[in-house]
Amino acid sequence: MSRYRPPRPKSSPYITPEGAANMRAELRQLWKVERPQVTQVVHEAAKNGDRSENGDYIYGKRRLREIDSRVRYLTKRLENAKIIEDKPRDPTKVFFAAWVTVEDEEAKEVPQTFRLVGSDEIDPSLNWISIDSPMAQALVGKCLDDEVMVKTPAGPRCFIITGISYELPNS
Repeated sequence: MSRYRPPRPKSSPYITPEGAANMRAELRQLWKVERPQVTQVVHEAAKNGDRSENGDYIYGKRRLREIDSRVRYLTKRLENAKIIEDKPRDPTKVFFAAWVTVEDEEAKEVPQTFRLVGSDEIDPSLNWISIDSPMAQALVGKCLDDEVMVKTPAGPRCFIITGISYELPNS
């Protein structure tokens, strides 16, 4: 009855303290606030009789399944997560949670700053990229002024690291 979905590739278990706090807040919101509300709607809808044509009941049950699935996922991720709170011993190299500024070797574009975060914290609008991404994998372990070659869908590109920080930029 269900559609087959191939398993997700394993992602790194690393997460920043802020990411872990956000996941805990989402889990608490789903479990303590949203799920009881939806359960009450389903309970009231079930009292109305014929459940096969009762939209509140059908959609409420579907939403409960979605909430339960997300709660299981968040619980499992938080159990297995390794929260990285400490800065690395060598802050001159790129590691998890670093803010890295790179410049295109041909200097066609303005420098870009990325933050290397866990797979649950990715946010393209903030330039937060997964530690498992090709760009991050090319950057990890490199130092200031190192050249990195990144395989992109448009072909390989070369970047130069112009900045590494473990503090929020512009703070």
